[in-house]
Amino acid sequence: MRFRTYTEAETIDAIDELTGERLVTFIRARIVQPVESEAGHIYREADLARLQLLCDLCETYELPEDSLSMVMSLVDQLNSMRGDMRALMQAVATEPDEVRTRIHTVIRQTRL
Repeated sequence: MRFRTYTEAETIDAIDELTGERLVTFIRARIVQPVESEAGHIYREADLARLQLLCDLCETYELPEDSLSMVMSLVDQLNSMRGDMRALMQAVATEPDEVRTRIHTVIRQTRL
């Protein structure tokens, strides 16, 4: 399956608050890491979503570069943990009823 990619100009055009200067700042801070190609930087859908969030944070909260890096690091950690939790839930779902019941009981006791 091939995913849509965007050039730098297409990326800037796609996000209202994104400017060339802001994009360079995000790349320099390594908050966004586009794919390198012979034609220059290429951006994926996930990069556009990340850039939109970054622009929203800049516009709403006027966060400096280092704060943006920290917020995005936390967002990345949260997304990673969500993926881990999804995989764990799928693994538990394949277990027999008695195992799932035991796990559920332990979780309830632990959360008290």
